[in-house]
Amino acid sequence: MSAAFDTMSALELRRRIRTRDISPVELTRRALDKAQATQGTLNAFFVLMEDEAMAAARVAEDAVMKGAPLGLLHGLPFSAKDLMAVKGQRYASGSRAMADNVASVDAPAVERAKAAGGILIGKTTTSEFGCKPVGDSPLTGITRHPWNLDKTPGGSSAGAASSVAAGITPFALGTDGGGSVRIPCAFTGLAGIKGHFGRVPVWPTSATPTLAHVGPIARSMEDAALLFSAIAGPDRRDPFGVAGPVPDVMGATQASVAGMRVAYSPTLGYARPDPEVVAITDRAAKTFEALGCEVDLVESVFDNDPADLWTAEFYAGVGIRLRSFMENQRDLLDPAVAEVLAPALAQEMRSYYTSVFERYALREKLRTFFERYDILISPVLPVTSLDAGKNIPDSLPDRNLVSWVFYTYPFNLTGQPAGAVCAGIAEDGMPVGLQIVARAYCEEDVVRAACAYARTQPAGYNVRAFDA
Repeated sequence: MSAAFDTMSALELRRRIRTRDISPVELTRRALDKAQATQGTLNAFFVLMEDEAMAAARVAEDAVMKGAPLGLLHGLPFSAKDLMAVKGQRYASGSRAMADNVASVDAPAVERAKAAGGILIGKTTTSEFGCKPVGDSPLTGITRHPWNLDKTPGGSSAGAASSVAAGITPFALGTDGGGSVRIPCAFTGLAGIKGHFGRVPVWPTSATPTLAHVGPIARSMEDAALLFSAIAGPDRRDPFGVAGPVPDVMGATQASVAGMRVAYSPTLGYARPDPEVVAITDRAAKTFEALGCEVDLVESVFDNDPADLWTAEFYAGVGIRLRSFMENQRDLLDPAVAEVLAPALAQEMRSYYTSVFERYALREKLRTFFERYDILISPVLPVTSLDAGKNIPDSLPDRNLVSWVFYTYPFNLTGQPAGAVCAGIAEDGMPVGLQIVARAYCEEDVVRAACAYARTQPAGYNVRAFDA
């Protein structure tokens, strides 16, 4: 099977399937073989669905040969994170406490990707209930970075990012409750989209229903936009679904950014990034100026770090979902996760609702901020890499399990669309991510800016072949 598939874009694979230069069966077989061959080193998959995937690939190939109408993702392999339901498959959410749970339905995004012709090859690893921005759990062990096996690919969509960066599938479905699409994209040089809250339906109900998003992870923003186009749009099962038409993100991939009003904030007002991260994102800001954007340096986007607001919501929700295990079988849980769930469960109603109202004030602050700007750009992460198995960088010992990431969780609180794209490569050879945040409901601006930036970079700057 051709190793050339491993670094080929989803759009190119899609074109070649339609011209019968590539067979869906051949492409799916390659993805499954590489997933199996790399499992011992990367540990990206929780479940591989070989029989189901090959059966779907044969159906897809038959449709091509008969000249039947083809879906948007026809014949393209993809994976889904283990925080998403896949009918008939284990649905553990990365937790030993849920290890025997089996899904009775497909999540809407899985359902839609399959309906568009995508070939689901398996479920990828996650930290327990998505509670850590790194790639390990007591259930599945450590997931590793294909550029450097000593490093984490980030999380909690760890397996999704590791597998796409390794060239197993051209894209994957991840989730993002505090940065879990954007963080691993930054660490692995990939592109991802967290749409506006409710743009991509989330169901069955998440443990963190007012923060949770489903989004694509891909090797380019064009490929991420393709998958996003297939999965976005309201679903009656998700009460938070955004009604109305989905923005034309595919059209935005080729649009100019000239005249866009860009705010660049290296710290958002409170983050403590490594100097090298700032240097790389400074260069990105200058690139937007060269592309014809009006770029302002904004020192403080927020008055205070909103980490506590996020913690009050996220960990309380997961804590309620796992409460019986916290009380009776705490040894089943990741100790670091159990440690942060305990105080969140102990908060009083008065404290919780104080956080709720502060969160709405934060949303209003950002609404007025984006009356002046089309997009906000910042680093995704304060560091260039993190050792596999670690929860917190050595340079930030005073931060907790999630607050060290600084940049991503505020935009789960506000619900605005945000994406990640590779900003450049650090001196240690690891990629650094650029976060792009847009006004409410304007995913097309995230895609437009990310694609315009990527076109200024050397071809393949964010992609490396990985051989097991």
